[in-house]
Amino acid sequence: MSHDSTAAPEAAARKLSGRRRKEIVAVLLFSGGPIFESSIPLSVFGIDRQDAGVPRYRLLVCAGEEGPLRTTGGLELTAPHGLEAISRAGTVVVPAWRSITSPPPEEALDALRRAHEEGARIVGLCTGAFVLAAAGLLDGRPATTHWMYAPTLAKRYPSVHVDPRELFVDDGDVLTSAGTAAGIDLCLHIVRTDHGNEAAGALARRLVVPPRRSGGQERYLDRSLPEEIGADPLAEVVAWALEHLHEQFDVETLAARAYMSRRTFDRRFRSLTGSAPLQWLITQRVLQAQRLLETSDYSVDEVAGRCGFRSPVALRGHFRRELGSSPAAYRAAYRARRPQGDKPSDSDGAAGTAGTHGPTPGHAPAALHPEGTVPFQTRRTAAAVGSAASLSAAADNGREAYVPSRASLPGQRSAT
Repeated sequence: MSHDSTAAPEAAARKLSGRRRKEIVAVLLFSGGPIFESSIPLSVFGIDRQDAGVPRYRLLVCAGEEGPLRTTGGLELTAPHGLEAISRAGTVVVPAWRSITSPPPEEALDALRRAHEEGARIVGLCTGAFVLAAAGLLDGRPATTHWMYAPTLAKRYPSVHVDPRELFVDDGDVLTSAGTAAGIDLCLHIVRTDHGNEAAGALARRLVVPPRRSGGQERYLDRSLPEEIGADPLAEVVAWALEHLHEQFDVETLAARAYMSRRTFDRRFRSLTGSAPLQWLITQRVLQAQRLLETSDYSVDEVAGRCGFRSPVALRGHFRRELGSSPAAYRAAYRARRPQGDKPSDSDGAAGTAGTHGPTPGHAPAALHPEGTVPFQTRRTAAAVGSAASLSAAADNGREAYVPSRASLPGQRSAT
């Protein structure tokens, strides 16, 4: 699944200024960046495939900091250009960033801001979205990144509307993508935008990849929290919660297991995950219910009990707020898309009970935001929708303010 938002009028009217040329693509590399992700735009935009009907781009590989640049396996790279070459590019691509916890060089951020001000299209692949966010280019915009890093992106940059479901997001003059393969998807989308379907199809055939992929990241999502929580004392409490989602417990229980007051626990949990613990717990239970609806024949009442909800009414309310559908309607839509003969069984349901970790097919969680969930929306409508959204919703054991989310059922595309 991709999201091609309707660009705001000012973005659509932007023109390149100065020496910038539309056909020039600058790729900004940093030391410590993974070589696979870095090579994607180099291969797409840097190889002459005019014999196959693919229009040629002019590639400028630029070092975002002093070299040599060390990459995967200890390899050292020497980029032929520095930051000054970005001034000629109509498109600037940041394919990766070495660490989601460290700030990018200020000189590189200044170059990206200047390029954007002068009309260049700015692209962040995978963790490259963190560089765009650090430059302030994602403020108030929809964006995506690898699902594993999406909570951290939302936490560190609360003004960014992060949606971990999408393979890529096109917001006109700023584009972002999910993990490695999604970087190829976004590059093909750029070629399609610039030169049409035939050119993108010809390039896809050369790369031996589909010209368009259906679906989104939801099939790959698991219930992990940001990786930096692994070394924190709260990791054990979080692991216990995930193992016991079928039991009825509240945030007070988690705080007690962490030997903290509720207030201290809330503050520590937010600082690590960017989410309120009550909203996180509700979301995990909804995701578990989603899995059981997909993989078992349990009734909605039974699913509610197996996911720790106090009643089917509580499950239905939270499920609708998180996913925009009732549990019964979600199950019907999901099964309508399953291959014939691929029917769930009780053993499937048992396999999907709490405590199972790893990739979780079918998850379509709400857009991530430090205060819970926010609607995924275009930049043009973000302010209006955000100000009009109602904020409070009753939880099983208390009240927590959050903004209700809109998430896709199987087969639906994000609204534009």
